[in-house]
Amino acid sequence: MSHVIKILHTTFGLFGNVFGILLFLAPLITFKRIIMKRSTEKFSGVPYLMSLFNCLFSAWYGLPFVSRNNTLLTVLASIGGGLEAIYVLIFIIFAPKREKLKISGILFVVLSIFSIVALVSVLTLHGNKRKLLCGLAFAITCIMMFGAPLTVMRQVIKSKSVEYMPFLLSLSVFNSSTSWAIYGILGKDPFIIVPNAIGTLLGSVQLILYAIYRDNKGEGKKDDMDASIETGLGKPQEKKLDRIQNEIQKNIPEKNMEASKMDYEL
Repeated sequence: MSHVIKILHTTFGLFGNVFGILLFLAPLITFKRIIMKRSTEKFSGVPYLMSLFNCLFSAWYGLPFVSRNNTLLTVLASIGGGLEAIYVLIFIIFAPKREKLKISGILFVVLSIFSIVALVSVLTLHGNKRKLLCGLAFAITCIMMFGAPLTVMRQVIKSKSVEYMPFLLSLSVFNSSTSWAIYGILGKDPFIIVPNAIGTLLGSVQLILYAIYRDNKGEGKKDDMDASIETGLGKPQEKKLDRIQNEIQKNIPEKNMEASKMDYEL
């Protein structure tokens, strides 16, 4: 690796770290909402599990005894893994019982698979064979991480609303994956190039969807309320009618009392 290429390689690795950290911090808004409402609503916990899965293998693949010149990958993955673990824990706490069991089960599978691959690579494999196994595991989990938002993208197309697809998350996916794809090209590492090229493509699609549906945030709830007010069939109108009805019922006994009093006096 020439001096210039090495500098560029390190530079894009640093860019990848900056954008990657922003990517891992992007869900803070979502989890602030979850904590405040004490509910996961329609948010999916799968993308955070896939991110954690990828962080474990990214950190492992970047270690010097697995692959060379990828220490920056391990640094980012270690930070990201810690954050993703916190997100998954929060999701498990506030998710409905059924979703809680589902996420816990997937988490157990994720940790089991990583433990098996890590032990096999250390105890039985060496050199290129170790790099091949860990590289494939890293690439596959990376593709799974970038592919996890496909369910959210489908929901956006179906509902024509980007309420559950935060813009910062989509932008961070695009920037991070693009930086790491260039980093992989400069380092001639196909295990980094391929998944991040796919991530760049999917990030582009998310940004396009956001541009199309950016004005539709929670339209369904707004439409329901507007329909209620305009047609006079909604809850605001029902509450008004109930209040009038209560006042009428309250006044009826008073009028009956007055009528009875007049009859008595007569």
